Amino acid sequence: MRTYLYPTSAELLEILKRPEKDSDNLENLVKEIFDDVKLNGDEALRAYSLKFDCVDLPILKVTEEEFNDAKSMVSADLKGAIQIAKNNIIKFHEAQKEAVKFIETMPGVTCWRKSVGIEKVGLYIPGGTAPLFSTVLMLGIPAVLAGCKRIVLCTPADKNGKINPAILYTAQLIGITDIYKVGGIQAIAAMTYGTESILKVYKIFGPGNQYVTAAKQFAQQLGIAIDMPAGPSELMVVSDEYSNAAFVASDLLSQAEHGEDSQVILISTSKVFVQDVERELVKQLDFLPRKEIALIALVNSAVIVVQQVEIISIINEYGPEHLILTTQFDEEIIEGVINAGSVFIGKYTPESAGDYASGTNHTLPTNGYSKQYSGVSLDSFVKKITYQKISKEGIKNIGKTIEIMAEAEGLQAHKNAVTLRLNSLS
Repeated sequence: MRTYLYPTSAELLEILKRPEKDSDNLENLVKEIFDDVKLNGDEALRAYSLKFDCVDLPILKVTEEEFNDAKSMVSADLKGAIQIAKNNIIKFHEAQKEAVKFIETMPGVTCWRKSVGIEKVGLYIPGGTAPLFSTVLMLGIPAVLAGCKRIVLCTPADKNGKINPAILYTAQLIGITDIYKVGGIQAIAAMTYGTESILKVYKIFGPGNQYVTAAKQFAQQLGIAIDMPAGPSELMVVSDEYSNAAFVASDLLSQAEHGEDSQVILISTSKVFVQDVERELVKQLDFLPRKEIALIALVNSAVIVVQQVEIISIINEYGPEHLILTTQFDEEIIEGVINAGSVFIGKYTPESAGDYASGTNHTLPTNGYSKQYSGVSLDSFVKKITYQKISKEGIKNIGKTIEIMAEAEGLQAHKNAVTLRLNSLS
């Protein structure tokens, strides 16, 4: 990580840039795979699984036998941890349900709004070096609570054609059984177009690498909704001389180990403290199985020493996916934060708590998209349908208003729709 001492505003903009991607070549690859999947369906999915994942898959859908095997392979301790996380996530997301409120805007005119689950949704669960069974909880639980009728889950298989047992166990635990051994761009294409095996969905959810992110954005151009442009993971930690260097270093590494394209930013008001953190990073790195991945991610990362007065503007300019506040002035910062995916407050609140078990959702906007997107919630899986009902009294009360406004816009048929009703009551 490079250290910057009291940079100017112009320098800060340069320091806070995310790693750039070769978007042109990426878009061409996405289009090529989408076209192939649209034309050849399951055959194309099998070919790409062989090409990218080195696995031959005669059957794409996970079988009942595979679910049973997975259940027996997950340890009792892990099952217990998953159950606790599940309970907390359900509590937090169930509380987001909205009761239907009937509003009489004027006598005889009643309006209301109702949440309806999106009928068909697709969940993408990353596999590979870090099979994210926790994401099954984060996406599956609100989908089930929202009442989505069909939930399709895609995740890549390993070279033996197997899916991580914790992913299968967790999915079955929350009631998801339509699981397919497909990953990457081709999985997003399958859920966009539908194939012989995989259902076409209306909205696609889930984090992923730059390929998955580009595929989701391409799907959006084809009329499929997505949760957000969620790409490589990122974290900003705000600290001062009272922060705990070991804790802060562990938080930075917890994000850096996600992937080589992850980015972590340490903001501090203390030059001495950041030196302590750098020593802790060296010490803790030696114990990480994913040390090489974290080291590459740290190259894209930065330590910035600034004045306290600059911190809020830096946070809001960067718009971090995850924001950890561990200072003596946390409350002051909280009031000023308007761009962040999820905020973790105090020295005993690691970002990994939100990743797994505290209850909040870990599928969050990255790459500065927290400036206009929220993280996944129950609302992500529902549509809001409005209703209205007008009585005889109501049309008498509101009718003249509608007639005047319609006539002013030159829409005579709109006016007549009201006039005929009023005349029928004369």
